[in-house]
Amino acid sequence: MKAFLLTEKGDRIDCLFNPAELTIQKTNNWTAPQSKGKSTPQLRFQAGLSGQLTLELTFDTTDTGDPVTDYTNQLFDLMKADDSIQGANQKNNSARPPWVEFHWGDLHSFRAVVASLSIKFTYFASSGTPLRARANVTLKQFEEEVPAWPQNPTSGTPFPHSVHLVVPGETLDRIAAQRYGDPARWRMVADANGIVDPLDVAPGAALVLPDPEAMARG
Repeated sequence: MKAFLLTEKGDRIDCLFNPAELTIQKTNNWTAPQSKGKSTPQLRFQAGLSGQLTLELTFDTTDTGDPVTDYTNQLFDLMKADDSIQGANQKNNSARPPWVEFHWGDLHSFRAVVASLSIKFTYFASSGTPLRARANVTLKQFEEEVPAWPQNPTSGTPFPHSVHLVVPGETLDRIAAQRYGDPARWRMVADANGIVDPLDVAPGAALVLPDPEAMARG
């Protein structure tokens, strides 16, 4: 299942290849008041800061010969102020870029804006048409609607699971043995991913590996 970005206006930007990894960052702001006679002051909490999700996306159109900019331009558009989105007002120059959500199967991110975008074109046709690109994207949490980490939309609770990319030769029982130390827990992995045949798991598939303690609490 391919990942995609869903925009505030309902547009969908498909990822031609799923990312190999995601990085999620959440920072709190603490202050250290001056404390005479103490070697270590007691920190005081000020506020939480927006969460960030960073990922690298690969786009490749060598099979069709179409310019890869058909995809990368859609990412650049996410950084442009759009006066047609809700809350925008041309009179007071309150237009802003749209928020987006990152979706990958049952995983989806918080609503976020594209805080930074870097695109490197790595392959060209003889005519100079770019056919392959890598995009480094940083998404910054737009609002405190959901916690700053990927969520399972069916539960509405913080998503405590991890994602495992299947490599050639791996089976569910081997993955369960490596993740949980118990190969018999392959059934839990199969149920979490809707797998009917545990032997039919394709290399490159992204499997959700549930947290047993979190599931027990749920």
